[in-house]
Amino acid sequence: MTNVTLTTLLKRGAIWGFILFELIFFSVAGEFMSLSNKAFMDIDNMLLLLKQSAPIGIIAIGMTVIMINGNIDLSVGAIYALCAIVLLDSLNWPIMAGLGDWAIPLAWLLALLTGAGLGAINGLIVWKTGVDAFIVTLGSMLGFRGLVFMYNGENPTSHLNWTLVDFAEAQVFGLHTATWFLLAVTAIMWFVMHKTVHGRNAYAIGDNRAAAVNAGIRVGPHMLINFIMIGVLAALSAVVFYSESGSVNPNDGQLYELWVITAVVLGGTKLTGGAGSIIGTFGGVIAIQLLRKGLGHIGADTQTVSLVIGLILIAVLFLDRQLNRKGKEELRI
Repeated sequence: MTNVTLTTLLKRGAIWGFILFELIFFSVAGEFMSLSNKAFMDIDNMLLLLKQSAPIGIIAIGMTVIMINGNIDLSVGAIYALCAIVLLDSLNWPIMAGLGDWAIPLAWLLALLTGAGLGAINGLIVWKTGVDAFIVTLGSMLGFRGLVFMYNGENPTSHLNWTLVDFAEAQVFGLHTATWFLLAVTAIMWFVMHKTVHGRNAYAIGDNRAAAVNAGIRVGPHMLINFIMIGVLAALSAVVFYSESGSVNPNDGQLYELWVITAVVLGGTKLTGGAGSIIGTFGGVIAIQLLRKGLGHIGADTQTVSLVIGLILIAVLFLDRQLNRKGKEELRI
């Protein structure tokens, strides 16, 4: 029993140990290799890092629920881009011009409803056809990305609203608006997963779907809710980011699904479902952003960043498999 507990503690604490290692390593390495005179752990640098973590982080929190459930969603990057286009393009509609700043919450609502609708499409197909979520969302990733290009060709969609920009750039207690959204989503989803029947059912379904059905859990509707949830969070991520930038390109959000899944896996969520942590995913997001920022701080190029993160992901997956195998052997004893 002690060995199983130790294994669990190692898995849950590993991401925070890795973050601590990153902070120490890049702080020391930066003294000798940095192209900037600014310290890596400068407070402004860390606050900016949290803000930059928000777009991936908000989606990653939703992906955690999907993966705990035993599914996956590869379409989140395309949903993100399509919702961003709906947000900015709707602000250009003539009917919105007469609403003044009241057009802003309406545009937000349209973007969030778009995300909910796209997520519902994924969830309904997975539920009603029984096709694996990997295949369904791979197809919807291509389909939704096609809609992005059909919407405005290969041209960017733009609308710069200074009220939106002021809102997005605002700071409360030193934290940017995007950071507050990330923290709020993390707190809400932690509560959902740990304090509600829906959260407990997610773990049960991911661990053993057949047993969950026998226990009376309505698996199809449950999965549908989770796909709607991640669609809304992908839309919320777009709302948070594009409120400030004011311009979206058709290729925006590409590879987001890979960054998101990497963060979730680094945070300790199993690809096979049944185990995972919202707080762990939050740590995984911070770890990836620290790695990207730290490698840039010491002069590494984009290709090197991708290579290092890929190697770390492979190592984490191997370690996770070994720990799970040892845990099962100990439980049999």
